Amino acid sequence: MQLSATPYEERLTAPRSWWLLCFLAGVSMALVLLPLGTLPMLGGLAGGTAAAAVVASSYGSVRIRVVGGALIAGEARIPVTALGEAQVLDPGQARAWRTHKADPRAFLLLRAYIPTALRVEVTDPEDPTPYVYLSTREPERLAQALRAAKEAA
Repeated sequence: MQLSATPYEERLTAPRSWWLLCFLAGVSMALVLLPLGTLPMLGGLAGGTAAAAVVASSYGSVRIRVVGGALIAGEARIPVTALGEAQVLDPGQARAWRTHKADPRAFLLLRAYIPTALRVEVTDPEDPTPYVYLSTREPERLAQALRAAKEAA
C-alpha cells in the first residue's frame, strides 16, 4: 500500500476567543471563592482558568489526516477504498447537513465554530454508515487529498 501523494493533516483547534472565555471562567471561580479570602481567590483564578483551558484544548485537539491509504478523523480510521465521492460544503450546506439533513447513522466529526465541511459517501456494503461529515477549514484540499489517496491505493 502506497502513501498518499497529497498528505493532509488538520487540527480542528478551538478559536482564539475561547481562550478569553477560559480566563473568564477562572475569574468566575475567583469571585465564587472571594468570601474565603485572597489565597483561595487566587487559587480559584488559577484552577478555574486551567480547568477551562484543558477542556478547550482537548475539544480542539481532534485531527483529520489522510495517510497510508486511510482517512483518520478523530478516533475513526476509514480506508479510502471504502469511501465514495467527496462533496465540498459551503457554510449554508454544512449547517443543513449537520441539522435537518443529518442521518443518525452518519459519522459526524463536527465543530460548530468551523463553518465549512466535507461530506464523503461511504461505499462499503458492510458498513451501515451512509456518509462521513467532517468539519474542516480546507474542504477542497481534503477532497483533493482523498482523491489522490484513492488513486494511489
